[in-house]
Amino acid sequence: MKDDEIIPLLHQLRRPTFFTADLDFYRYRLRHARYCLVYLEVEEDQTAIFIRSVLRYPQFDTEAKRMGNIIRASHTGLTVWHLHAEGAIELSWDE
Repeated sequence: MKDDEIIPLLHQLRRPTFFTADLDFYRYRLRHARYCLVYLEVEEDQTAIFIRSVLRYPQFDTEAKRMGNIIRASHTGLTVWHLHAEGAIELSWDE
């Protein structure tokens, strides 16, 4: 599947959370109320650990909490663009 086909597919699905290692999806202009994008800035062998960590994080542990967000997950924490926010916020894994 090509990158330009993914966003239209997400619009067709019911409340998806899309995890990717592709930096092209970490763009604030891609925010939409019907999906969540998570850019994983980690090594490939750490992908599963970070997916679980994002899904268990208290601010994102339900579909409803994730929708409309663009999230960057890395060892240092999370950077989040909320749907209607002016800028990104930084969160630590300890919160």
